[in-house]
Amino acid sequence: MRPLIAIAADVIEDTSVFTKPNTVDIAPTMFKDTVIEAGGVPVIIPFPSHMREAPGLIERFVSLFDGLIIPGGPDVDPTRYGEQPGPFIGAAMPRRDAFELALIKATRAARKPMFGLCRGSHILNVACGGSLYQDLASQKQDSLRHLQRTSGEYPTHHVTIAHDSRLYSLIGEKAYVNSRHHQAVRNLGHGLKAIATAPDGTVEGFESTADDLIFGLQWHPENLWQDDPAELSIYQDFIARAAAHHDAAGAL
Repeated sequence: MRPLIAIAADVIEDTSVFTKPNTVDIAPTMFKDTVIEAGGVPVIIPFPSHMREAPGLIERFVSLFDGLIIPGGPDVDPTRYGEQPGPFIGAAMPRRDAFELALIKATRAARKPMFGLCRGSHILNVACGGSLYQDLASQKQDSLRHLQRTSGEYPTHHVTIAHDSRLYSLIGEKAYVNSRHHQAVRNLGHGLKAIATAPDGTVEGFESTADDLIFGLQWHPENLWQDDPAELSIYQDFIARAAAHHDAAGAL
């Protein structure tokens, strides 16, 4: 049976109709299609209007899904990792941060795999006690251009992958990846190790050291696998781990 893979909804603010911003939950087609192609069943986790509703919703959501994907989106509020906003911080959505941090905590307690992409990897790292570069271009010396101007289906720089990682077994030592971010991991959170780096030293991927439950990537395989099938194996591996943990829990 295909495992149920939750995708935390991306959220935009629609100001075209309401006098106050109306949040709209979306899940980009590329994520849904990639999960289906990789063998999972995608479901969308909606963003609650009020955090007081979150605990009961999160408890029920986590009981249903087998694995959680956290996609991209706005900048993470820097106060979440003990900093004040710098001059080049982008738009943040503190309520989304609060919801996703609570969702990560509950998913981790349930021992279900999580996969963060781009901003999703940032919030995963922060949830583990890590910090971020608020803006790579202004904070990291000799940084590459990480916010590419070309379309997302085109790779723009290479990454080197650690030999002692799951990722190495999937796609090898080098990968040519897309890059659509201006923030990145600065200090890794507790229990995480870097598994992929850009030529400028920026962390492009990490995984948990004690288990196989936390996995984060800075790039977007969901945009690349149509031309580079190895990128689909990243999603296939995540979904296989979700299925394995589901089966193991059912055997207890």
